[in-house]
Amino acid sequence: MTDSVLPTPRQLEFHNWELGLFLHFGVRTFNEGHLDWDDKPMSADSFMPTQFDPRQWAAVARQAGMKYAVLTAKHHDGFANWPSKCTEFSVASSPWKNGRGDVIAEYMEAFRAEGLAVGLYYSPAQWTGGKFKADPKAYDDFFLKQVSELMGGQYGQIDLVWFDGCGSDGHQYDWPRLIGEMRRMQPNLLIFNMGDPDMRWIGNEEGFAPLPVWNTLNLQDVPGDPTMRLAGNELRYLPAECDCRLRGYNWFYSDKDEHTVKPLDVLMGMYYCSVGRGCNLLINVGPDRRGLLPDADANRLIEFGAEVRRRFGTPVATLKDFEQTEPNVWSFKINGLVDVDHAIIQEDLAHGQHVKRFRIEFPVPPGIPLYEGQTIGHKAICQFPLVRRNKMIFRVLEADGPVRLRSLELHDSRMKQL
Repeated sequence: MTDSVLPTPRQLEFHNWELGLFLHFGVRTFNEGHLDWDDKPMSADSFMPTQFDPRQWAAVARQAGMKYAVLTAKHHDGFANWPSKCTEFSVASSPWKNGRGDVIAEYMEAFRAEGLAVGLYYSPAQWTGGKFKADPKAYDDFFLKQVSELMGGQYGQIDLVWFDGCGSDGHQYDWPRLIGEMRRMQPNLLIFNMGDPDMRWIGNEEGFAPLPVWNTLNLQDVPGDPTMRLAGNELRYLPAECDCRLRGYNWFYSDKDEHTVKPLDVLMGMYYCSVGRGCNLLINVGPDRRGLLPDADANRLIEFGAEVRRRFGTPVATLKDFEQTEPNVWSFKINGLVDVDHAIIQEDLAHGQHVKRFRIEFPVPPGIPLYEGQTIGHKAICQFPLVRRNKMIFRVLEADGPVRLRSLELHDSRMKQL
């Protein structure tokens, strides 16, 4: 919350991605009914997608307006979606492509072709690897050796790694060694949640961010187990991400829950409560046993992207239409009238996040409030009853430093997409 704690260029890129596709795919896809840590055996022989095509995944993500994706490279079951030399439990032991397939390679190629950033989910802990818990160094050695197969250059630049801390309770990682090696192999890597993170978990898996949302916070105040991160109480710049499921209950595909695909209105509510509060939204879909995004899920994501563009793709006014009349006051005035039911505001975060409270009002003495909000950060989407006006004011009520706006837009969400 001060100018001394600023985002890196890569963290600013992460802010701008806003929407991402989370992909849970692996041996669990082919074993209906398995749950995390249930220890039920699964065979690599069961991994056999019949129409595997991550180009379909990437095309859907692009149509949905997503800018990045995160695919499970290895989940808690220990199955590697690439031919890992660290385990026999991988695609190399499956009948898919006669053991010569590589999910990670095809995923990377497909998403890069669509211009999307590529991320990998990796669970350090696994129920098939409990032996490593008895020897902390051996545990870390395995972790680093396997992650090195992903980050060592074979797959090119990896934009982010999504570490899931589930199952790591009680294990003290040698973070300086592990993170040092990862950043050496991937200098532009963004790390989620564990070790030396560049972005943080919002604290739930529902797609909702609380208010206020500050990007600068104490490292030990990040949601989750603090022992899974470097020690220290210094302030860090850590953008927040809200992960959620498109379906009601399952992260991996199930043939029993298509009816729980969230309605469009529910997705839009999550969008307002995540991206609209300055966070990224990472929506999970489990590719099915064909190796494709299920039709219902794909269609809903495309519908969602179209609705976001319809509501917010054509502003009726932008920052150039406002005049800064006082240090923290911007005024909009035109000849004629416009219909408005949303304002979208962005701070210029290259100079830090500073706004604590703000108001949108009519310039009728003493000022008629239309909307009052708390933090802005990367983006605040402000929804209010439809009004027809030729004058409006955006006023910062409280800030802990100089306020610099990147964007200020007025919208009529009823407008049809051009």
